[in-house]
Amino acid sequence: MVPTSYFLILSALLFTIGTLGVLVRRNVLIIFMSVEMMLNAVNLSFAALARHFLDLNGQIFMLMVMVVAAAEVAVGLAIVMAVIRNKDTTNIEDVNLLKG
Repeated sequence: MVPTSYFLILSALLFTIGTLGVLVRRNVLIIFMSVEMMLNAVNLSFAALARHFLDLNGQIFMLMVMVVAAAEVAVGLAIVMAVIRNKDTTNIEDVNLLKG
């Protein structure tokens, strides 16, 4: 049986990699993938803690995070596709559609 601390360390590592991906990269698609990695890290920690405490609340929160991730992908990719059609780039520095 794998200790819960291993899962939490892996979750923290994945969350850190996702955060660095959001902060460092400039490609919108990679930023979305980094946000998804962060959400999956949170799911892993919820699952590990739910198993550790023998409680189903962590799994219920996992389902909520999956719903939020699915909505984020649907709306976010639609916005990205619209921006790519107008600007022909995925670089976040080149996109200034919200400036007045």
